[in-house]
Amino acid sequence: MTTILASLQNSLLVVDSSKDGWRVREHLKGLSPSSLALDSQNSKRAYCGTFDNGLWKTDDGGDTWEKTSLNTSGCNIMSLATSPMEKGEKEFDKLFVGMEPSIIYSSIDGSSIWEKIDEFNKLPSSSAWSFPPRPWTHHVRWIEPDVNNKDYIFVAIEAGALIKSTDGGKSWKDKVKDGPYDTHTLRTHKKVPQRLYSAAGDGYFESRDYGNTWYRENKGLGNHTYLYGVAVNSDDPSNIVVSAASNAWKSHAIQDLETFVYRRDSNGENQEWTLSNNGLPESKGTVISILQANPKIKDEFYCLNNRGIYSSVDSGISWNVLDIPWSREYCLQHPWALVVRG
Repeated sequence: MTTILASLQNSLLVVDSSKDGWRVREHLKGLSPSSLALDSQNSKRAYCGTFDNGLWKTDDGGDTWEKTSLNTSGCNIMSLATSPMEKGEKEFDKLFVGMEPSIIYSSIDGSSIWEKIDEFNKLPSSSAWSFPPRPWTHHVRWIEPDVNNKDYIFVAIEAGALIKSTDGGKSWKDKVKDGPYDTHTLRTHKKVPQRLYSAAGDGYFESRDYGNTWYRENKGLGNHTYLYGVAVNSDDPSNIVVSAASNAWKSHAIQDLETFVYRRDSNGENQEWTLSNNGLPESKGTVISILQANPKIKDEFYCLNNRGIYSSVDSGISWNVLDIPWSREYCLQHPWALVVRG
């Protein structure tokens, strides 16, 4: 069975596959869900962060949700991540919660006891961090615990830096020259240790040495170099899909949207990006998509935008919309997060 969690602007959708099709449940309506994470040790445990209503968890696969003990007063939750490389107490993944202003909280006991991580705010580049829509602040946009080394954590600050820790968050290394400035999504892959994939507002970047050096690879994107989502085939680290637009306004502003999905395959290095629009909604009027690979099924991707949830079973060449109810209300909302349990 495949389970999909999708956070829209005002609702969390839990979508399960079955022999009779897809079953959809709506939760946390009106609580502004912003971010999602799954626990690899517990198939029924998942987390949902909200912009101003705290952190929630489920232990029954999404049927019911309970607010956790994390005190988020004065902060918004902007990102969540779990580390399958690091088992905490009671066999839970280590959980990371990224906030605005830029702070990370971590828990090793399934969200009861918390540790604050904020030493990275002392990095030299921190004085220039600023999120353009709210220039007086910045936030932890993405947290990527490395899937090959439990001590490595990569954090994207929006906007201004992609930073890393090689000791589990005790100390931090600042951004490097020629690296991505505005990473929205970052991926690591079990089959290619040290490789990083960054979808950033300033283009697509890859590193093959844990972020010490970076390569900008935008051939084929044209002027669509504002990137938001990236997903990598769970079986083929060279098969990648990204979501893109010409600028932030075209990506997020409901009245002026024009967005695209591109793919690259495994035929050699530095391949040109090609459009992946077969079966996806028209680019105009579509919020920039959030992308995920199925972690258990090769060549399978999922795509979330304001028009629906779409799946591809041929490595991003073509897409099919999931046959689920999709209200006009959803069409007018901005999706924020997508996770898939295969």
